[in-house]
Amino acid sequence: MSSTVFLGNLPAWVTADDIKSWLVAENLVADSVKVIRNPETQESKGFAFIEAPNDEEMNSIIRRFDRAPLEDRMLRANQAQPPRAKSARGPVPSGPGVTPAAGPAPAGAPPERRRGGRKHRRTGNTPQSAFAEELAKAL
Repeated sequence: MSSTVFLGNLPAWVTADDIKSWLVAENLVADSVKVIRNPETQESKGFAFIEAPNDEEMNSIIRRFDRAPLEDRMLRANQAQPPRAKSARGPVPSGPGVTPAAGPAPAGAPPERRRGGRKHRRTGNTPQSAFAEELAKAL
């Protein structure tokens, strides 16, 4: 079992050093802290992962930081879930009602930029948790 804590809903200014100092102030131990950043802009994505030395320490970190107020927000702390395996894409759908893919770009046109990630649809009227929203942003 992983001893990694997901710490979400962080303000953009929070650094790994800030989190380490919070842990020290609370007499909590972490092997490492990683604030996740946008690779293009280096801005924080608003969440971090804290590697705890054991499950007991992980649970202590979660108890201390889950729903802790910081500025005008409530932090979220949960046990981190293992990353999902990337699945191979299946065949391209075709037939009636399927919009064909765009053809090649004209000569001299700038290359098309594609953004990865999945489109998430909410079904019904069930609200999505803050943890699910942060996790969806990460994926």
